[in-house]
Amino acid sequence: MRRIVTLAVVQALLLVGLHGPAYAAGNVEAGKRVFTKCLNCHEVGPKARHGFGPQLNGILGRKAGSAPGYTYSAAMKKAPLVWNEHNLAAFVRDTDAVVPGNKMRFFGFITQGQLNDLTAYLRAHPAVR
Repeated sequence: MRRIVTLAVVQALLLVGLHGPAYAAGNVEAGKRVFTKCLNCHEVGPKARHGFGPQLNGILGRKAGSAPGYTYSAAMKKAPLVWNEHNLAAFVRDTDAVVPGNKMRFFGFITQGQLNDLTAYLRAHPAVR
């Protein structure tokens, strides 16, 4: 029995490690305020449309460069990643470090707490079908 419990703990730790550092849950309402920095280019919600940047409904769990109807840069279309809290936070901090040659530029100086809130807000906007 002890061996099974140990194995389960090791597997859980491996899963956590494979998905990057743990992120705080964040606050959806605070994330809505943070998202105002994104509104010049992006929209979320049932009536969201593409603007200068793609609409962001359902971005967490979506392959980079894959929102239907938006014209992405070649770099973003080729990016081998699926958006999650970790790589989205890294991208917002330094877009070219994560996807060199992409079109997005953001100089909003955002803290880790704001990123947690922003991802909570984006998580609250699943893909609209």
